Amino acid sequence: MATGARIHRSFAAGHLLRGDRCPFLHPVLRSFRHVVRLHASLALIVFSACGESHRAAPAPHVDDFGDTIRSGTPAAPSRIASLNPATTELLFALGAGPRVVARTTWDVWPDAARAVPDVGPGLRPNVEAVLARHPDLVVLYASAENRVAAQQLRAAGVAVIALRINRLADFARASRELGRAVGESASAATVIDTMQRTLARVRAATLHLDHPTVFWHVWDSPIYTIGTGSFLDELLTIAGGTNIYSDRSEPSPQVSLEDITRRDPRIILAGVSGKTAITTSPLWQGVRAVREGRVFVVDTNLVGRPSVRAGEAAAAIARLLHPGLAL
Repeated sequence: MATGARIHRSFAAGHLLRGDRCPFLHPVLRSFRHVVRLHASLALIVFSACGESHRAAPAPHVDDFGDTIRSGTPAAPSRIASLNPATTELLFALGAGPRVVARTTWDVWPDAARAVPDVGPGLRPNVEAVLARHPDLVVLYASAENRVAAQQLRAAGVAVIALRINRLADFARASRELGRAVGESASAATVIDTMQRTLARVRAATLHLDHPTVFWHVWDSPIYTIGTGSFLDELLTIAGGTNIYSDRSEPSPQVSLEDITRRDPRIILAGVSGKTAITTSPLWQGVRAVREGRVFVVDTNLVGRPSVRAGEAAAAIARLLHPGLAL
C-alpha cells in the first residue's frame, strides 16, 4: 500500500514519467515513450498529408459571372478577343497586345490597338464576327447583356472571362485574374503597383488643398452626372475635388438643372460636346460656374474607364481643379 501510494503521488507530481523515484520502471517507461513518439510521428504524417492534399487542390478562380477562369499556364492563349476597352488597354500593358486579334469600336488606346480588327460593340457583341477571328480566349464586360454571348462562345468551345470593372479596386482584381489567365502575372503585379503609386502621389499632393465643389456633366437631355458608385467619383476625390452628388450612390444618377443650380458647384467638368451644350444654352446661365467661366474640359478618352491610365487620369483632373499643381 505504501509503495502504491508513493507511485500515485509521484505520478501526480510528474515524477513517474521521469522515473527518478522508481528505477524499476525505467524499461517500461522507455517502451511507453517509444509508443508515444510513434503515435506522434504518425499524427504528423497524417496532418502533413492532409495539408499537401489541401494545397494540391486550391479553390478555382472565377470571373464575375461565376464561371471558372482557366489558368494561362502551361498553355497561354495565343489569340485573344477583348471586347472591353479597359481590358484591351490592360492586355497591351501586360505585354499580351500582339496576341489580341479582335477589339470593339471603342478600343482606341494604345495606338497599336487601332490596328486590331474591329468586331463591333462590346455589349451584345456579334458572336459570329468574334468567332471569325478564331480566338482561344474572349474577354467580355460582365454585364447581364453579355450573358448570352458568353454562353454561345463557350458552346463553341472558346474560353471566356467576364470581368466587371466599375471601381478602382475592380481594376486591380481584374488585372490579377487576367494576368494569371494569359500567363503574365508578374506584369500584372507591376501594372497594379504603378497605377496605385501614381494615385497615391496625386492623393498626397491634393490632400491639404482646398477641395472645390464639382459637378461632373456626363450627358445632356436628360442630365446625367456621377455618383459614388462610379470610379470617376473616386478619381475626383483623389484629385482634390468634392462631388456635389456624393449623396447619390448610383454610378450615374439623373439630375435636374434646378437642383444643380441649388447645389451651386464651383467647377463644372464636361467633355468637349458637353461643354458646348452647357455654355451655349441660356438655361445653364442660371448656374454661377457657367456664368463665371468655370466649365473645364476633361479628356474623356483618358478618364472614361478604370484602366491602366487611372493614375494619369487623376493627375489630369487635379491639374484642372488646382492650376499650377506640380505632379
